[in-house]
Amino acid sequence: MDVRIDFCFIPPTLHREISSVNAPIGNLEDITIRAIKTLFSVDIIACEDTRRTGLLLQELTRRYPSLLDDKPALTKIRHGESLSKRLVSYYDQTEQQRVPEMLERMKQGNDVALVSDAGTPLISDPGFLLVREAIKQGINVVSIPGPTAAIAALTTSGLPTDKFFFLGYPPEKSSHRIKLFESLFNLHRYKLNSTYVLYCAPHKFRQTLEDMQSVLGDIPIVIARELTKVHEEVWRGKIPEAVKHFSDPQGEFVLLLHHP
Repeated sequence: MDVRIDFCFIPPTLHREISSVNAPIGNLEDITIRAIKTLFSVDIIACEDTRRTGLLLQELTRRYPSLLDDKPALTKIRHGESLSKRLVSYYDQTEQQRVPEMLERMKQGNDVALVSDAGTPLISDPGFLLVREAIKQGINVVSIPGPTAAIAALTTSGLPTDKFFFLGYPPEKSSHRIKLFESLFNLHRYKLNSTYVLYCAPHKFRQTLEDMQSVLGDIPIVIARELTKVHEEVWRGKIPEAVKHFSDPQGEFVLLLHHP
């Protein structure tokens, strides 16, 4: 079904801005200086998990105090204000109700940072509704780029990178996943010479591989697991071998395949 999004553009006003801030995907040292400064400069941080983001801010405060000396948030912390006062939960189940609240607070002069648990907000994570509505209201949207699992996996895969499709997480139902892989098989006929990138949760890993094999056969694939973490692994082989190799799948997976 085609989805049409109607934008009503309003010229930028004196509203404050919303920053889409990349969080590390595993290794804290991958966070950028700009991301740190932004997180400690904004008035509100909209995050998937307030506890996880709170721990991130505490660790950044401990590791990088020299970057934060002139930041308003750190000044408040030193005067006894809790970090948690700036954190607002923003995840799939709360997104609809949070959007009007965030827009109103920005209109009141508050800057907002949007943060995922890991990686880039909006990329298989919440945030699209807020960004879309902010643009409609003439509120400036700024990207604070950084690590993304899909790109990290692609650049270490050894597969062609000049053209690729990012498919996010495959559908929950097996029948829907099979339809997705059938669509990829049909695209192959157009000689797009593209690499396909998917995310996969561990509890759906084996079923996803089985559905992929039922449509595409024993094709070679690349599997990147736990990127930038202690147990990082980039595995290359065919689907039946992958099922045996990852007999007890754990961690977050990126699946990559290529149709020449």
